[in-house]
Amino acid sequence: MIDSKNFINIRHKNQKINYDNLLKRLIIEWENKKIKPNILIHSCCAPCSTYVLEYLSKFANITIYFSNSNIHPKDEYIRRALVQKNFIYEFNVNTGNNIKFISEKYRPNVFVKKTKGLEKVQEGGERCNICYEMRLEETAKKAEELGFDYFASALTISPQKNSIKINKIGYDIQERISIYYLPSDFKKNNGYKRSVEMCKEYNIYRQCFCGCIYAAIKQGINIKKIKKEAQEYNKKYKSYTSLFL
Repeated sequence: MIDSKNFINIRHKNQKINYDNLLKRLIIEWENKKIKPNILIHSCCAPCSTYVLEYLSKFANITIYFSNSNIHPKDEYIRRALVQKNFIYEFNVNTGNNIKFISEKYRPNVFVKKTKGLEKVQEGGERCNICYEMRLEETAKKAEELGFDYFASALTISPQKNSIKINKIGYDIQERISIYYLPSDFKKNNGYKRSVEMCKEYNIYRQCFCGCIYAAIKQGINIKKIKKEAQEYNKKYKSYTSLFL
């Protein structure tokens, strides 16, 4: 399989890395070599996965990995996982794709422990970086365990997320775990705009906060209301909710 870091090494060391161009270069190499890689893509929610699936499914076999123990409360975690699962099903039906879905158990204590002492840090700061790394590392380990060619994240589609930091973390993890990282900046090429359009097309629930309890408090989010709405949604899928606990 092709290591995208090879394309970075030939660039001028002081030149800013364009991660979108790196991905495009990698796709060209796949096509030239007639490769269709297997990619495990971390997704924090269905909205972030929309354009990512539409774009990458033309070139790769994709499995979405839902592992986001930063989300609070538990009912909201389950709702987002169910919305993600349902979107993938509808996307496959509409497009003829065979995107797969893996959900991880809910372990909020892991997130709380890793971010201890950073509860009041501004969103976008060190707490978020730790959260990115936690989820990307979980994805890399799962990808290595299951024999995928690459691990990736749909987080870079969000204008609110630091794509440079996310990609740097991804490459750092590649050095520690024997699996290639897939670079991206999915918000480029109107990716974010297309994700909003697809949410309307598929009637996808778009949450009002990232999921983190600390960010929710900072934003003044009504957690009780979120919990109640999530419980109402989840009631429709009682046979599935145990998969995420």
